[in-house]
Amino acid sequence: MKLKHPFVTEKATMMLEGESKLQFIVARDATKQEIKRELESAFEQEVANVRTMMTMKGEKKAIVTFADVKAAEEILSRLGIM
Repeated sequence: MKLKHPFVTEKATMMLEGESKLQFIVARDATKQEIKRELESAFEQEVANVRTMMTMKGEKKAIVTFADVKAAEEILSRLGIM
């Protein structure tokens, strides 16, 4: 399992509302393709783009854009975050 948990901060929430992007903390060895595959199978939504970066705490963060604009909000509500 490459996905660890959703990354929810004030900035991440603004990104969700403005650009329909979700952020996840992922395994450090996870590739963009693995993250994309895992998200698509877990949530049955097409992933358009995955960007990764390291946080200040040394965790790997993935910023995910979905093909469907409403997908990000739907996924967070399914996870019980929104």
